[in-house]
Amino acid sequence: MGKSKKLTRFIPNFITSLNLFSGSIASVLAFEGYLTYAAAFIVLASIFDFFDGMSARLLKVSSPMGKELDSLSDLVSFGFAPSVILYSLLKQIVFPNIQMDLSNIQFSQILILLSPFLIAVFSGLRLAKFNVDERQTSSFIGLPTPANALLIVSLPIILSCSNYDYMHSLILNVYVLIPLIFIQSYLLVAEFPMFSFKFKNLKFNDNKIRYIFLISTIVLFVIFKFAAIPLTIFTYIIFSAVNNWIIPKNK
Repeated sequence: MGKSKKLTRFIPNFITSLNLFSGSIASVLAFEGYLTYAAAFIVLASIFDFFDGMSARLLKVSSPMGKELDSLSDLVSFGFAPSVILYSLLKQIVFPNIQMDLSNIQFSQILILLSPFLIAVFSGLRLAKFNVDERQTSSFIGLPTPANALLIVSLPIILSCSNYDYMHSLILNVYVLIPLIFIQSYLLVAEFPMFSFKFKNLKFNDNKIRYIFLISTIVLFVIFKFAAIPLTIFTYIIFSAVNNWIIPKNK
């Protein structure tokens, strides 16, 4: 094996390591309350996550180690870091303008503050399931962790960019965030097929659902700007349902 071949073997793993590094930084920033910056690093991690798989396929250097490293990185970047963002948002609600006092904290407040880490747990279950589930070669079973994470990171981005009070009251609301956590946790491990974005070719007939979804996403961003991120994830779920139940499959 030549030197160039040996070097190319490490390129995908290096990119995956950048994913892990970005997720680690995002976690620290989220704990410190810099949620918009944390969100930015999770978005950066998702970019690295996209390119590590692409580089492995292009260079034909995929390996079992790379697969395991990818899952571990995704657990941090798309499981733990988003959980910390939700924790910080709920902390703002439970302890507004005051320091959290563990000596006087109520049991209900503990449950509220710990609930976001269900996302980390179910993300781990989803990633472990993905590694051993042979049905997920061309599509997903359950909501992918990057998509789930992007929905969460959209919340602090919307808060920082929106001047509408109703958006703040909607997002900084226990009765919105807690059900969202349970719904997302369920969707991560649900036996619900969701289409992937792997284009085998560029023909419209072979990729109708993908092209229509991409066009819809562009329209949503033009109309709603950053608020389009959660709408895009919901649209992805709806389009997957349409793809499963309405559009006839070509045998």
